[in-house]
Amino acid sequence: MHTDLSPHLHSTECNLIIEELKKCHSENKFAKFLGICNDLDRQMIVCLRNERKTRQKLNREKALEKQKRVQQLMREHQG
Repeated sequence: MHTDLSPHLHSTECNLIIEELKKCHSENKFAKFLGICNDLDRQMIVCLRNERKTRQKLNREKALEKQKRVQQLMREHQG
């Protein structure tokens, strides 16, 4: 099961792959079950994983900055 594939949630690169995969599925109603669209599916999974890793990294950096600010405010308040 994939994450929400709404276009506003993903990069242009991933959206192109998602659209190609949807097109492959619609054009190959039965062959899709035989794996004809698997390469596009793998590309999409890699793209979505990379997006998630980038988001995680940015969120981790923001959290560290916030922790530093809070600690600084606590030191200023104690001193």
